[in-house]
Amino acid sequence: MASKEMLDMLNKAIARELQVVVQYMWQHVMWKGVKAFAVKDELKSIAITEMKHAEDIAERLTYLGGTPTTKPEPIFVGGSLKEMIEHDKSDEEGAIKMYKQIIDMAKKEGDEVTKRMFQKILADEEEHHDTFSGLLEES
Repeated sequence: MASKEMLDMLNKAIARELQVVVQYMWQHVMWKGVKAFAVKDELKSIAITEMKHAEDIAERLTYLGGTPTTKPEPIFVGGSLKEMIEHDKSDEEGAIKMYKQIIDMAKKEGDEVTKRMFQKILADEEEHHDTFSGLLEES
C-alpha cells in the first residue's frame, strides 16, 4: 500500500484542486466586460476539468486507504482580470511542481496507477498554465 507521505501528498493535491475549482468558477461568474467575454468560458471549462481531477485523486486516495480532505487551499478571486490570471498561472505552476513530485514518489513506491493518473493530470495542468500564460500576453 501507499506510504503516509504519498497519502498526504494526494490530500494536498485534492485541497489544491478544490481551491482552483471554486476560484476559477467564481472568476468565471464574477468577471464582466469585453475582455472577460473571451475568458469566462475558458475559466468555467478549466474549473470543470479541475473538479474531475479532484474526484479522480479522491477515488485513488480512498482506494489506497486514505480519507480525502474536504478543505480547499486558500481561494483567491482577484480584483482585475490580469490579477486573476497572474494568480491562476502561479497556482498552475505550483500544481505542476507538486504533481511531478507525486509522479516521482509513485515511481519509487511502484505505484503505476497513481503515476499514470498524475501524468495525465500533469498534462492538463501544463495546458492550463499555457492558457493562462497566453491570456496574460493579451492583457
